[in-house]
Order: sequence, then C-alpha cells, then structure tokens
Amino acid sequence: MSAGVVVTLRQAELFRSVPAGDLEAVAAVSRRRSFRRGQVVFHRNDPGETVIVVLSGRVKVVVRSADGGELTLTVIQPGGVFGELGVADGGVRSADAETLEDCELLFVPLAVVQDICARIPAAAQALTASLAATLRRLTDVAADLVFLDLPRRVAKVVLSQPRDGDGAIRLRVSQEELAHQVGGTRQSVNAALRGFERRGWLASRDGTLTVEQPAALARFAGTEVSAR
Repeated sequence: MSAGVVVTLRQAELFRSVPAGDLEAVAAVSRRRSFRRGQVVFHRNDPGETVIVVLSGRVKVVVRSADGGELTLTVIQPGGVFGELGVADGGVRSADAETLEDCELLFVPLAVVQDICARIPAAAQALTASLAATLRRLTDVAADLVFLDLPRRVAKVVLSQPRDGDGAIRLRVSQEELAHQVGGTRQSVNAALRGFERRGWLASRDGTLTVEQPAALARFAGTEVSAR
C-alpha cells in the first residue's frame, strides 16, 4: 500500500492520533477500490463490515423513499470517513452511499477499527466526536426541513460548499444534486438560485455560480458564513 494512503489516513480525524506503525498496519490490511461516477458503494441494510476512507473524489450518503424520492444526508469529501456507525453497534448500513464523481476509496475492516478504538483512547474519543457530529448534523437537517422554506435551505447548502484556493465559494454540484440535498425539485432550486442572482448574491461565470455576497446570503439563511 502506498505511503500516500498512510498520509490520507493521518488526515482523517478518526486516525489522526493513531501511531505510524498502526497506520501502516491498517493500510496493509485495507482494500483500495476505484469507482466510477454514479456507482453504488453500499445499500441500506447491507452488512456494516468496513469503515470507508475517501482517498479521492466525493461520495454522497442518501436515503430513498419507496417511490424514488431522494434526500442527501451528507457529502463526504477527500480525506473524509463514513460507515463508522458500525464500529459502535455492529449493525447494518443505515443509508445508501453513491459516488458523485470518479473515486478512490479505502475499505478498512471493521474489526481493525474496533481494535484501534479499544487500544487508543484518543481514537475512541474521535469516533465518539464523529458520531456526535453526525447526530447534530442530522438534527439540523430535520429542523431545516420543518422550519425553513426552500430558498433558505438552498442558501445554507450553497454556503456550506468548500472554498476554493482563492477563498471563493463556487457551486460545483448540479441543480438536481442540490435538490436532493434540500428536499426539493430541480425546478424549485433553479428558481431560488435565479432569485439570488437577481439580488446580486450570486454571479454566473463560465457556467459556474460564485457567491458574490456571502454575508448577505448568510443573513437571508439565518446562518454563519463558513470559513472552510
């Protein structure tokens, strides 16, 4: 396994406190897989036998209704970890996971992560913090769906996007994917974005929407501007 995998593991919060020798052992027993855009990583109710580290690309975690409706719970960026709920309860997957673009993923056996958390208190604490953060995020999602109208939900998701190297927030997800994140339709999301453009909060350049006035958009959404 390449040294780059160990470096990526070190960047993940769950493995940040793990000694180098243990990280090398984790990398050695883990399985690296390539996925094309739109491939399913796992389905809800699949056995939760691994914790997955995103080496490159992005993965969405979603729940789907019987009639095909979809709600994106989170998007995992490079260096992120998902599937860690199984470390705590050994249960099945609670949602679907699907790649948003070509990805390289590292599948770490569940037993290996459980052993690390049992031996290294800081790793166990990181796992607890990760699960708590997930619970807080899902609480926020539920509250937004109930208490915020769709344009404000769109504004919050736009502001949550990672910043580019120049500090700008650029919307690189499709309107359909954005609709899945806010629990709306592509048409309603398009209407909200056009409204933001008319107010001067967003600007379209070369087919990409860039946030021009993040503070104004944040006031509208009732949130803070992300510093990421």
